[in-house]
Amino acid sequence: MTSNPNPTADPNILGKFTSVIGLLGAALFFAGWIYRWAYFSFFQLEISNLDLPAQSFLIVPIQIFLGDGWTICRTAIAFLLAAIAINLTLWLIRITSEFIVNCFHDLSHRIIRATQHRRSITARFLNSLVNYSSQQLRLVDFLRSLVNEIVIVSWVLIVIFWLAQWQGIADARRDAGQNSTLPVIAFITPGEKFVAGRKLEDEFTDPLLKGYKIIGDRGLFEDLRGKEDTDVSNPQQPRVWRLLLERGGWIYLFSTLPPNAPPNNRPAVIAIQEGDPGHLLILAPEVSKTIAP
Repeated sequence: MTSNPNPTADPNILGKFTSVIGLLGAALFFAGWIYRWAYFSFFQLEISNLDLPAQSFLIVPIQIFLGDGWTICRTAIAFLLAAIAINLTLWLIRITSEFIVNCFHDLSHRIIRATQHRRSITARFLNSLVNYSSQQLRLVDFLRSLVNEIVIVSWVLIVIFWLAQWQGIADARRDAGQNSTLPVIAFITPGEKFVAGRKLEDEFTDPLLKGYKIIGDRGLFEDLRGKEDTDVSNPQQPRVWRLLLERGGWIYLFSTLPPNAPPNNRPAVIAIQEGDPGHLLILAPEVSKTIAP
C-alpha cells in the first residue's frame, strides 16, 4: 500500500504564510506611522489631524529600511543588534526562572520533610501552600513561550521605532533646509481673502490690516511681513518658500532655514485655509523675537 500525502500540509504552509504576511504588514504600518509622526512633528503638525491615507503608511517603510546603501547597512546592523539583545534577554529570563524554580523546589522539599509527620494546622497549611504553588509553577512553565514571544516582538518594535523616528527627523531636517526635496510654491489669492502676502502690482507695499483680528503672538505675524516672497539674491540668507502639505482644506507652507542654521532650529509653518474667507495660521517652535508695535 502506498501512503497518502498529508492533506493538512498545504493548509499549514498557507496559514503560516498568511500569518507572516499579516505580521509584516502590521510592522510596516507601524514603521510608516512612526516615520510620518516624527516627520510632521518636526514642523509642529499633529499627524492625527492630517487625515493621511492608510495605504501611504505601507509605502514609507521602503525609504526607512531600503532608502540607500547607508540605510540598508544601518537597518542590517540594527536588526543584528536586536537579535543579540533578544537572545541575551531570553537567556537572562531562562536563567532567572530556573533559579527561582530551583529555589522553590528546594524550599518546598524542606517544608514537606519538616511537616510530613505533623498534624498541626500550621503544617497542613504549609503543605497546601506548597501544593498550590507547585500548580502555579506549572502554569508559569506553560506561559514561558508566551513571554519569549513578547520579548521578541518588543525588541523588534523598539528597533523599528528607532529606525523610523530617526529617518523621519533626518528627512524633516533635510526638507527644512537648503537641500529640500519639497516643491517651491507661488501662492496667489485675492487680497480681500488673505491678510498676508505681497501685492502683485506693488510688492513693496504691505496689505492693509483693517478688519482682521489676532489671537496669540503678534510677533510671529510681524516676522512674516515683508518676507512673503522668495528671494535668493543673498546666498548667505536665501529665502525659499516651499509646500509642505496640502490636506483637509489646508495648505501648509514654510520658508526654508538658512544654510548656517543651528541643528535644533525649526521653521515656522503657515497653514492657510482654502476657500472663503481664507484664514491664516502660523505655527512656530518658539515665541517670536520681533517686538510688536
